[in-house]
Amino acid sequence: MNLLYANDKKGHYPQSWYAATTQPLSKFSALTADIRADVCVIGGGFTGLSAALHLAQAGRKVVLLEAHRVGFGASGRNGGQLGSGQRMEQDDLETLMGADDARKLWDLAEDAKDRVKALISTHDIACHYKPGIAHAGFTKRDVAAEHTYVEHLQNRYNYDQIQPLDQAQMAALCPSPKYVGGSLDMGAGHLHPLAFALGLARAADDAGALIYEASQVTKIEAGSRVAIQTETGKVTADQLILACNGYLGGLEPKVASRVMPINNFIAATEPLGADTVKVLTQDVAVADTKFVVNYFRLSHDNRLLFGGGESYGYRFPADIAATVRKPMLEIFPHLKDVRIDYAWGGTLAITMKRMPYLRRLRPNVLTASGYSGHGVGTATHAGQLMAMALCGESEGFDTMARVPATPFPGGARLRSPLLALAMTWYAMRDRLGV
Repeated sequence: MNLLYANDKKGHYPQSWYAATTQPLSKFSALTADIRADVCVIGGGFTGLSAALHLAQAGRKVVLLEAHRVGFGASGRNGGQLGSGQRMEQDDLETLMGADDARKLWDLAEDAKDRVKALISTHDIACHYKPGIAHAGFTKRDVAAEHTYVEHLQNRYNYDQIQPLDQAQMAALCPSPKYVGGSLDMGAGHLHPLAFALGLARAADDAGALIYEASQVTKIEAGSRVAIQTETGKVTADQLILACNGYLGGLEPKVASRVMPINNFIAATEPLGADTVKVLTQDVAVADTKFVVNYFRLSHDNRLLFGGGESYGYRFPADIAATVRKPMLEIFPHLKDVRIDYAWGGTLAITMKRMPYLRRLRPNVLTASGYSGHGVGTATHAGQLMAMALCGESEGFDTMARVPATPFPGGARLRSPLLALAMTWYAMRDRLGV
């Protein structure tokens, strides 16, 4: 199944609240000729757009190929949370990588947040950035673990922008009967992801990057120069960046065995007006401790944007709104009569260790993907790190590339059914509160 077209109309953004509240860019033309480039970037999401922008600013001739529209994939559909740290928590990274590399990964993650904020400021991207992400726990054990982790970040990493929340403080912030405490990280934040992606595309275009939409890559021929074939054109480049994430397909089997696409879903309610205080009393985002995580925030027009729900096939469910409404009402039962105006799905990508997969596949071919729900900052930063690596500054990229990447059991063919079994188990644990 080609996930580029399994759930979406070719060349069109999904009918999401994000698409409805963003002025689209004029369409970039499709590639219809044979052209040369210093670097070819495949994929027009955060990773590819950031790479193209930073390479163009460095004076490289860059061609970016996107099968649909820029920002079409997970970059334009996600929860918009710009989180701190890596997807794996720092104490686990210390065990996996050692204290020195764990510190470097923390510093890179802080750089990622700073990079996003700098891009927003420098290029005047109107994407409604606001500070603050709360992490909400369901059980006393969840909350105790979160408070221990907060203390670890404060003491080991001198991170003073996060604070623990007890049950009363969490209830004052998020009046849900389900949460019993957590933390609030004011160094993290949230934004309108599609508006941010389109802002990156505009900046890359202004910097001289050549962007082609409706240009699906059908074949890659490696060599001292790389030949990238589309349905109607060809790019010959000295270097190649793969920035496809969940839409890689079969272009690179080594990546496909370690990075797996999965779907997630978001709904936008009707405007809540004064009732927003029944959801959040501060304009922060929330992510909770379920394995099948719930995440939500308020939009700039006072809707609840709620992400959650389970799907173990590659096709989206027929009724996405119903899929999301179920976990939404578990968290906010008092919203049972609230109308859902938009509901959409998106394809992201995960890895076994939930850490991004950055690698130099060949001397002139780099890849980054598998952000596992932590992509707003990490993907944007990965694009910059790959651009820097191709320009001879590879320290940050090399640190990320040292993270072990275990292949999924069964390889690319069996990874999905085996994941479905695992996710069913974890979903059952969530429901039982184990």
